[in-house]
Amino acid sequence: MKAVFVTGGKQYYVAENDVIYVEKLPNEVGAEVTFTDVLAVDDKIGSPFVSGASVVCLVEKHGKQKKIKVFKYRPKKKYRKTQGHRQPYTKLVVKKINK
Repeated sequence: MKAVFVTGGKQYYVAENDVIYVEKLPNEVGAEVTFTDVLAVDDKIGSPFVSGASVVCLVEKHGKQKKIKVFKYRPKKKYRKTQGHRQPYTKLVVKKINK
């Protein structure tokens, strides 16, 4: 069984036992998270959401992604700025998809 759900402003296409990385959630490690904003389950498509459907996930860990460098400059103006950014994430394991 497969489903499409929304969290953090993004859509995720998942099946049971999939491992996904989403925007950081406030839940603790080992807790279950239930997403009710399900856009589609198998062939059933909602408008905008499928009523009664949910995706249950287990929070496996929190962390930060690899660092990216942000470099800004203006030519001929002696303006240079370098920044680094590490986006926080939550690793989830999809346990169950309810219709």
